[in-house]
Amino acid sequence: MLLETKQLRLLKLVEEIDGYAILLLAKDGTIESWNKGAEKIKGYTQAEAIGRNFSIFYTEEDRLAGLPQRLLVQAANNGTVTNESWRVKKGGGIFWGSVTIMAIYDDDHQLAGFAKVTADLTQRRMLETSIRTYAAELEAKNKEIEQLVYIASHDLQEPLSTVTSLAVMLTDECGDKLDENARSYLKYINETVERMRNLIRSLLDYSNISAKKKKVNCDIALIIKQVIADLNSQITESGAIIHIQNLPEVMGYPTELAQLFQNLLSNAIKFCRKGITPEIFVSALKVKSEWQISFADNGIGIDPKYYQKVFLIFQRLQGKGQYEGHGIGLAHCKKIAELHGGTISVQPNKGHGSIFTVTLPIAR
Repeated sequence: MLLETKQLRLLKLVEEIDGYAILLLAKDGTIESWNKGAEKIKGYTQAEAIGRNFSIFYTEEDRLAGLPQRLLVQAANNGTVTNESWRVKKGGGIFWGSVTIMAIYDDDHQLAGFAKVTADLTQRRMLETSIRTYAAELEAKNKEIEQLVYIASHDLQEPLSTVTSLAVMLTDECGDKLDENARSYLKYINETVERMRNLIRSLLDYSNISAKKKKVNCDIALIIKQVIADLNSQITESGAIIHIQNLPEVMGYPTELAQLFQNLLSNAIKFCRKGITPEIFVSALKVKSEWQISFADNGIGIDPKYYQKVFLIFQRLQGKGQYEGHGIGLAHCKKIAELHGGTISVQPNKGHGSIFTVTLPIAR
């Protein structure tokens, strides 16, 4: 008697739940019970639903394909089955349903029927579709922009080559006749053309950063050592001192990571204080599911109000005459960090300088 009372209470509780459609089905799929959630989600009243086959909730295409019967067979064989697809409610409207069907057995372990739980996930489905659509549109726009940058950059090379050729011809043909001012003008023209070439090259590099390649295991320490070798002349000229410790291995793109680290080290050396030997500490810290790789320098530092601006393309905080560059290097760093599923940020170093921190997911 006590067991029957508990079963009645449980059945009553199930009937009152309105967030999920909870049904009991006979072995052939005939509906035997109906709760408030089923009425809310599917639109049928209890009197309209009980005694009908649960296949009425499936689209005609799914019924012709035998999906309702196939789900019952799978639940009977495996104990439970789940499925997500479009479902039909009263009046012909549709909703995206997440369905779980569980087999019910009697005391003799014989199949007695099924319990079926349905959740209406239409809003989630629409949100996912909107996100996928937006992502596809954004990817298409990015490809258009990258293609535009590529074409524009190549088209800009031709007039630059023409200007260079004319400057060379003028020097060769009229070199003896040119006074000091004219030679100074030609030198300025050549320097300007070279800066433009470097800017175009940087734009092309920026547009070519993408995730089309396969990630491989990258030893950060080895990459940093190679970058230091590549920066040998800049390091020797400045007398810079670079300390390396506790660098990990990550899954990533070695060429892009080398470009990221080279930009950070090169900037740390370039933006030094007059009369002070550049000193950079490169270290890593494991925090939860990511590595935090830090580049701490003793340079001129950055005003906190520019911490976000420095990572935007073509943003220069120093005058053109003070330091070389085009305002693309840190934008490169940001794009490469995000390509790896990470971030880059900057904060003040104690005393003088800055600490640039790159987060990269831990290799799994």
